[in-house]
Amino acid sequence: MKDTTQVSLRALGKARANRRSFLKKSMAAGALTMGAGVLAAGPAVFADSDGDNDRSGRLSPGDAAILRFLAAAEIIESDLWLQYQELGGVQDGEVSAEAAAQIPGYPAAQTSANLNYITALTQLDTDMPTYIHDNTDDELTHETFINAYLASKGASTVNLDEFRTLPSSQATGANKGVGRLTNLMQLTIDTSWWNRYRSSKANPDFGDMFTPAISSLATGRHTAIPRTDNDANNSSLIQAIANTAGFHFATIEQGGSSLYPQLAQRVTSVEVLRILLSIGGTEIAHFQTWHDKAGNCPNVMVTDPVNNSLFKFDIQPLGPTQPPLPPQNPIFTTEDFQPNLIMPEPTEFLNASLPKVSIIRPTETKNAAMGAVKFLMAENLFLGQSASFFSMIQDLASDADAAHRQG
Repeated sequence: MKDTTQVSLRALGKARANRRSFLKKSMAAGALTMGAGVLAAGPAVFADSDGDNDRSGRLSPGDAAILRFLAAAEIIESDLWLQYQELGGVQDGEVSAEAAAQIPGYPAAQTSANLNYITALTQLDTDMPTYIHDNTDDELTHETFINAYLASKGASTVNLDEFRTLPSSQATGANKGVGRLTNLMQLTIDTSWWNRYRSSKANPDFGDMFTPAISSLATGRHTAIPRTDNDANNSSLIQAIANTAGFHFATIEQGGSSLYPQLAQRVTSVEVLRILLSIGGTEIAHFQTWHDKAGNCPNVMVTDPVNNSLFKFDIQPLGPTQPPLPPQNPIFTTEDFQPNLIMPEPTEFLNASLPKVSIIRPTETKNAAMGAVKFLMAENLFLGQSASFFSMIQDLASDADAAHRQG
């Protein structure tokens, strides 16, 4: 049995010359430590699905870097989804028990959720609590699997527990004393994906830009969860908060839908390629689900008394190749901008001379990982995090972007 390694992130504020100082040897031979739980990884070298052990049984540096970045991304994603799950998801104990096995100090008992938040969420769709539960469960399994796979290959794994320092919601249903990696209470959300997936003549891989569907979310700071019961008990405000969550769900998942195919084009191992294609398909399923729900958000306009920002939900179908539609929308009369459209409209791909095709976009590989980090930073998801956290996540992204397919 060989020792596995684990990322310790306490020295990340140091100079880039010491960037490898956060890799430490774990003394738990053949096991991967994940928070308070221990996940048995089996032999440090095991046969790939095609039986060839990738020749040496180990990952290329590039493949390992890509998987480490994705592990970090999934840990971040599961952190934000846990906050949504506590307040708005089905409470059956499954997700809380799974999270408790991975996160030190996380309660294994389910919460009561927040009835007013759930009521507002179900204005978008009655299945919202079930889908929030299942999305959270999926992300927890993604982070566990990727870290376990890295460990099984004798590669460094990722642990972000020391950065779980941001405050939690204090509303009924939240695990109020749990530290968080992400901040869902001061978001600036880019909803330009709404128009990007409806455009038949523009593709971000060609540098095309798109305007946001909900312009008010693109400026100021907005909470996507009730901060206290004062928020939850204000009927107009809690509906605006639930609408914000509905659009944030899709915003997060469309990012994952692009990230996996972007990085898959850089991996070397066929088995790692299989992992990225398989998990990436789930991210696409998530995005399509939330894309559908976001289109159902009720029109509401209210000012947040804490962030002093305007919530205004009136979907604006503006794109680089589309004229503004009449102000009586969002009941649109054109196919491309109907609210229940969730299949990607065919658009230009690779070369404008080729026929249009329905695709995930963007999929250009250059700066894919760093682009994802900058996107999350721009929406204030990490507001309040330490300098060492930002250094670490950008370091992982830089390594992933430097990876390239080997012959």
